[in-house]
Amino acid sequence: MNVLILGAGGREHAFSWKISQSPILGNLYIAPGNPGTAQCGTNLAISVTDFEGIAAAIRTHDIGLVVVGPEEPLVKGVRDFIESQADLQHVGIVGPGADGAQIEGSKDFSKNFMHKYGIPTAASQTFTKDTIAEGLAYLQTQSLPIVLKADGLAAGKGVIIALTLEEAETALNEMLLDAKFGDASSKVVIEQFLRGIELSVFVLSDGENYVVLPEAKDYKRIGENDEGLNTGGMGAVSPVPFANEKFMEAVRVKVIEPTVKGLKAENIDYKGFIFIGLMNHEGEPYVIEYNARMGDPETEVVLPRIESDFLSLLIAASNGTLSEQKISILDQYAVTTMLVAGGYPEEYRKGDVLTGLDKVEDAIVFHAGTTSKDGEIITSGGRVMALTGTSNTLEKAIQKSQKAAQTIQFEGKNFRRDIGLDVLRYGM
Repeated sequence: MNVLILGAGGREHAFSWKISQSPILGNLYIAPGNPGTAQCGTNLAISVTDFEGIAAAIRTHDIGLVVVGPEEPLVKGVRDFIESQADLQHVGIVGPGADGAQIEGSKDFSKNFMHKYGIPTAASQTFTKDTIAEGLAYLQTQSLPIVLKADGLAAGKGVIIALTLEEAETALNEMLLDAKFGDASSKVVIEQFLRGIELSVFVLSDGENYVVLPEAKDYKRIGENDEGLNTGGMGAVSPVPFANEKFMEAVRVKVIEPTVKGLKAENIDYKGFIFIGLMNHEGEPYVIEYNARMGDPETEVVLPRIESDFLSLLIAASNGTLSEQKISILDQYAVTTMLVAGGYPEEYRKGDVLTGLDKVEDAIVFHAGTTSKDGEIITSGGRVMALTGTSNTLEKAIQKSQKAAQTIQFEGKNFRRDIGLDVLRYGM
């Protein structure tokens, strides 16, 4: 089967790397891809939101399965568009339609969904420009810190944790009145702050059945010891120590089952990934957020731990036969360290030449924000490269990932040196 992956980051390189190992793969195409995905298949110069171009590529290259990486094309309805083409009805798609993608595209929708189906989550209320007075009054009744979330997609930057009432009031005014995050903050969800340890659980669903992929913990802050600005993710580790059999059973019963059944009850034919951002709050799982796709850099630690043929799982998710599949997980540790450009997550450098790629040993190199020019690999994004070490021990996996991070060089390179150390201290 010929496969088309949509996207251009580290997640899509990880998809390409894993799918290219499948014995049932024909040809692999990635749109638009990056220099890393080009090592696994053929890159196509098509934007992820160019639906006409994507449909044309499906026809030209006889694509049997489309795997959607990022959230934007999902929220904008890429699956709906492909399914509306009379001659593409046979094409399998891994990713929900626009109705299902609302679990990520609208924080208000997802919170209402959780409340409706009894899924544990923080208490919240939603406000608009017209109800800002009520929102400001609501803030005065809440304990601190308090969380404010832009309703729509804001490139991972639409969440503010306010430590004081003044900060919260300023944030609400900026989001609703000054459109701080554009249309994304035309609605703002004000949410109770939960204390605990975060983790990410990943589910692949065919609309009826599901398989649970390995869980992961990511590191969002730019600085070590989780200090500094939020980022798209500075690294990840899998497995997670407290995600033991008892906790994961609670996640399955209280979160996964009602989520999958709730989507079906809403007449949403959800075929794709459900990323569940969880908080372990006093030993119980609480949902922080849903995403309608895999996470990045979490994908880079999850996929190396899957022993099963990943393409077979994806095909089964797209055609409703996931109940016939079993997933096999390798009993090993995976650690990813992300190399980022100088200045990231604010204004950052671009166009710096990478060296040392050929010297990396015993780690998987996933390209994230790179491009090629005149035969050289150069930086093109804030998060440049994800480096994954795997081993039977967590300590060794950390060492492999960190050694690779030290080996690759470019001007302004930055990375965290403490990825996985908190998990190691936890006593795995």
